[in-house]
Order: sequence, then C-alpha cells, then structure tokens
Amino acid sequence: MAVHEGPGHRSTPGSTPASGFDDAYASTSREAASPRETRREHLSRHARRGRLYTYTIAAVVVVICIIALAASNTGQVRLHWIVGSGTASLIWIVVFATVLGWLLGLVTSSVLRWRTRAPRNAGH
Repeated sequence: MAVHEGPGHRSTPGSTPASGFDDAYASTSREAASPRETRREHLSRHARRGRLYTYTIAAVVVVICIIALAASNTGQVRLHWIVGSGTASLIWIVVFATVLGWLLGLVTSSVLRWRTRAPRNAGH
C-alpha cells in the first residue's frame, strides 16, 4: 500500500516544511499549551458580569420609577419665591430639584476630593 506524501510532509526530523500547514498546526499547539484562564480570573469575570446585570436592572427600575412619578404628578402647583410667585407642573419642580441636587453632589464631591488629595511632589 502506497502512502502519498504531500508537499507539507516532513521526511526527516528537523526538516523545514514546504507549506505553511505544519506551521499553522505548530502555532495552534503552542496556543493550546499556553495557560488558560485562572480560577481567579474566571470568578472576577463572572463577578463583573453580575455587577453589570445589577446596574442594568437598577437603571431600568429607576427609569420606571421616573416614568411613574411623571405620570402621577402632572398637576399644577403654586410656587412662592422671595420676590414673587408663580405656577408650575409638579413633575418639573421634582426634576429640577433632582438635577440641582445631583449637580451639587458632584461639585461637593469634587471639592472634597481636591482638598483631601495626596500632596504632589515638587520636582521629585
């Protein structure tokens, strides 16, 4: 029985193959021999995925709450300012107060972080 030896066949050990097929096989076998994902990396990846799912669910819940708040607070209310008064929809007052509180929280956080940061080394 005759065996056909193609151009990529190595007849002697250590000889260079004539085609790239053996090179491709060698590179895949090297990749397979490289270490796989460790248990710690695996758990870290799954924990990150769990946190992303939690953040996504929380964001959806917040959006649903905002829609419910807007739907239930469409009435007009009278606002009394120091220099006058006016009327506005209750939802716009709530949205304005929420955005203002969020912005003030960001500014406060930035100022506190800036004032309590580690000192810089001048020229070292």
